[in-house]
Amino acid sequence: MKKDNLKDQYRINDKIRTREVRLVGDNVEQGVYPIANALRIAEELNLDLIEISPNAVPPVCRILEYQKFIYQQKKRQKEQKAKSLKIVVKEIRFGPQTDDHDYNFKLKHAKSFLAEGAKVKAYVFFRGRSILFKEQGEVLLLRFANDLEDYAKVEQLPALEGKKMIIMLAPKKMGNVVQKKPLKLVGKNEQTTDNEQLTIEN
Repeated sequence: MKKDNLKDQYRINDKIRTREVRLVGDNVEQGVYPIANALRIAEELNLDLIEISPNAVPPVCRILEYQKFIYQQKKRQKEQKAKSLKIVVKEIRFGPQTDDHDYNFKLKHAKSFLAEGAKVKAYVFFRGRSILFKEQGEVLLLRFANDLEDYAKVEQLPALEGKKMIIMLAPKKMGNVVQKKPLKLVGKNEQTTDNEQLTIEN
């Protein structure tokens, strides 16, 4: 279905209805030609006249073998798709009174997430009156960022959003990092959402 859609995007040969076209490419003298002349040049070269920019005035055409042109377009689309990387965000949740053992556990997983190329959204969640300790939460998040300075750069400094104080960390380019398989966490507090976010809670 996709192949047909790609082919249908371009008018060729006698399906091009304009009075004149602008020819571009290496195999012709570039310029504006009456459509009859452009079709004749394509026929003499045993190639196709392909309209590549229909909204231009006059429309822009190239003279190529149509199947080869479609192959080049598909190859270009595939390369562009490969370059567009999906951004994955992993969430790590702290409490304002997080102890060292829990902190180090989450630090370890944050390093793994960053090594995989994921961003890390770390936050301190304040319940009830614990919001009074927001400065303590900010200190914890800054310590977290400092401990990850070899792995991450800070995209957003600690900021209070409702009952959460959030910091955003993005992975640094670390050369040829060996990509690890995502860790399988076991526990009642593990949460995985549809947008591939993972939350590690207390």
